[in-house]
Amino acid sequence: MPTPCPATILMTADTIGGVWTYALELAKGLAQHGTQIHLATVGAPLSPAQWQQAQALPNLTIYESPYKLEWMEEPWADVAAAGDWLLALNEEIQPDLIHLNNLVHGCLPWGRPALVVVHSCVLSWWQAVLGEAAPASWNRYRAAVRRSLQAADLVVAPTVALLAEAADLYGPFRQQAVVYNGLDPHAFRPAAKEPFIFGMGRVWDEAKNLGLLAEAAAHLPWPVYLAGNARHPATGQVLSLPNVHFLGQLSSVEAAGWLGRAAIYALPAKYEPFGLTLLEAALSGCALVAGNIATLREVWGPAAYYVNPQAGNELVAAIQTLIANAALREELAARARQRAARYPTTRLVAGYNQLYQQLLRAAVPTALAN
Repeated sequence: MPTPCPATILMTADTIGGVWTYALELAKGLAQHGTQIHLATVGAPLSPAQWQQAQALPNLTIYESPYKLEWMEEPWADVAAAGDWLLALNEEIQPDLIHLNNLVHGCLPWGRPALVVVHSCVLSWWQAVLGEAAPASWNRYRAAVRRSLQAADLVVAPTVALLAEAADLYGPFRQQAVVYNGLDPHAFRPAAKEPFIFGMGRVWDEAKNLGLLAEAAAHLPWPVYLAGNARHPATGQVLSLPNVHFLGQLSSVEAAGWLGRAAIYALPAKYEPFGLTLLEAALSGCALVAGNIATLREVWGPAAYYVNPQAGNELVAAIQTLIANAALREELAARARQRAARYPTTRLVAGYNQLYQQLLRAAVPTALAN
């Protein structure tokens, strides 16, 4: 007799990056199975737009907290307090299982199956972006993440490449699996393409490496539009770069509109564990220019134009080639859209439901023995 889908899940998510989008997409898909998601947020307060997104999902209940994430400055008092808060929620909600999207709470005494998803981590970021192992100042982080992941019933990652790196850094794990991220293809539609290059993210983010795109813009015949702010969050400096147009923070609807019109989407990332914005761009009919890194090659195969993320001249040459060759640009866009069909929300949900059922089946003998 097949194990039913979990009726109730306690899930964590930070509100700062792509994990928020992932959590909402998964919750939306799980609604079709009657699963209630209790989402405990950390990292930063929800924005009005995020509250609006959350309130649109009838199976989602939000529990907001002020606690820092494990990679933030001096986070450990907050990490401990967040653990106590999560255990209290666990006791109150009595979920079927725990789905953690932060890295350090897998070792808490949940009393029910717990999986941890490695969306990214400081140690793999450090190696990819700075080209060296993280220094000793991150040893406490390293130990906390290792303890958590080794205690979890299951460790999941969005790519094979990231899972292998996580296992090398923190393993061995009890069980491990890959579930690719996904999006609703109906949320993104190509429009008449216009002659500009589009990018999304903070230009100061060394991993996304959009600074390289901003520098390349001066050498390109088409303008570069960036969804993000021109003002540095720490220094207050306002960037003014030739041929670069900063659009500020865009809503999801506004971003989809720009993606629909953009002929080329560029993300010359040094570190990108999956790349949800590339998926959004592919579904919107953009030709993709991506950093030549293992995770993005795994996700996009022959459907992207890859560049060395350390070489600005290579990025310029790639974009100039696509600008000059409309047939190649359209072929790459078609390939990307076809490849994007591999990553719908339905596949994301099916992958997690399979893992949830696996964990629940394994928990039954333990429950009977008690």
